[in-house]
Amino acid sequence: LPAQGVKFSQHAQDRLKARNITFSANDLANLEGAVNSVAQKGGKESLVMMGDAALVVSVKNRTVVTAMDRSQMKGNVFTNIDSAVII
Repeated sequence: LPAQGVKFSQHAQDRLKARNITFSANDLANLEGAVNSVAQKGGKESLVMMGDAALVVSVKNRTVVTAMDRSQMKGNVFTNIDSAVII
């Protein structure tokens, strides 16, 4: 698959800002690698765990749909995903 950047939806950008979650260039490269791996295995909607953040990613659109930090993850049920990656 051709390498394409991973985008963040407006909703995800708002969540990242509100929850004070930031990513380094290396984090973003790791996220892109994770999305590429899921795409190669046929995943469509994936939960990506990165450090203290959980991201729901539309693999087809290569877009982060939403994001939460560790405190919001506790007790949360993730639906409409078909894969998970921990990086």
